[in-house]
Amino acid sequence: MWIIVGLGNPGKKYAFSRHNVGFALIQRLADKNSVKLKKRKYSAKAAQVELANSPALLVKPWTYMNRSGVAVTGIIEGMGVNLDRVLVVYDDLDIPLGEVRIRKAGGPGTHKGMVSIVQEIGSTEFPRIRIGIGPLPPGVDATDYVLDDFQKEENPILEDCLIMAEEAVDLIMKSGVDEAMNRFNRRPAPPQLQGISETEE
Repeated sequence: MWIIVGLGNPGKKYAFSRHNVGFALIQRLADKNSVKLKKRKYSAKAAQVELANSPALLVKPWTYMNRSGVAVTGIIEGMGVNLDRVLVVYDDLDIPLGEVRIRKAGGPGTHKGMVSIVQEIGSTEFPRIRIGIGPLPPGVDATDYVLDDFQKEENPILEDCLIMAEEAVDLIMKSGVDEAMNRFNRRPAPPQLQGISETEE
């Protein structure tokens, strides 16, 4: 069993925000597999599917971002899954929009959802997919930026990112994290990214 966790904030207000790209990927996988995410006892919405010929639980923590670890810990303990089978997908301001990066393990950085997960499970030894939403425009507050919706001209690039992230999930499950790192961590940003201007919201 794999646990695929996408981070985000619940509610319509945040549905299309940059901070919710993890939710967006989980919803994409649920839709493609014709399943509905349902509220579970672990403070999360979840659905079981088969991905890459293996059972997987798609998870959206239904806490706010800074309490994501509560849901993740409950699911890990309740399902009895090893940490190397817990794949977390989230947004990263330090990675340009248009790029996806894979890590086998490591610290949470400044991402509040990841900080919560690491604190709650007491380990950094789990794989993750980071979807770029940067760079932060000059003079813009980081919190405001991540909670804002994507600009219209960014949406095609976001779609490409979600396709890449979906491919990364498949490759990690089939061939392992190292193989996915070799493929995606060297991938250049799409050329259309150069047309995006850094404008203040």
